[in-house]
Amino acid sequence: MANLLDAPALQEILDTAFPGADVPRIERVDSDSVTVRQVVTERHGRPGGTLSGPTMMMLADTAAWMAILAQIGPVVLAVTTSLHIDFLRKPAVTDLLAKATVLKLGRRLAVVDIGLFSQDHEQLVAKAQVTYAIPSTLNESAPQ
Repeated sequence: MANLLDAPALQEILDTAFPGADVPRIERVDSDSVTVRQVVTERHGRPGGTLSGPTMMMLADTAAWMAILAQIGPVVLAVTTSLHIDFLRKPAVTDLLAKATVLKLGRRLAVVDIGLFSQDHEQLVAKAQVTYAIPSTLNESAPQ
């Protein structure tokens, strides 16, 4: 499926939806995936010299939302219905990257797989799967 939105368009949606917030940066948009970066500061950490779980969950959810919008357009009312995350190893206290790949894009639901990586590291620090509900007002001809 061809992307309807590119990186600058997705970034504008994030910046507009959350004005003044510490929103992630859209790094790359491919045919079925989006890569998103969260710039990490001390406030994203937790005791023990690691990143907080909520930081990783936020990035997984945001990356999933952006991957879906890249394919369906600016349907900002698409909402999370399920988020499952496995924390696999201690992340470095550095920028966090999420690669979100759309597994299924139906008329009402979309399922996205997300891999989270510390910058300059190849091993996953967390793996998530997110399901989004797509508003019924969207094009009814989308595949199930």
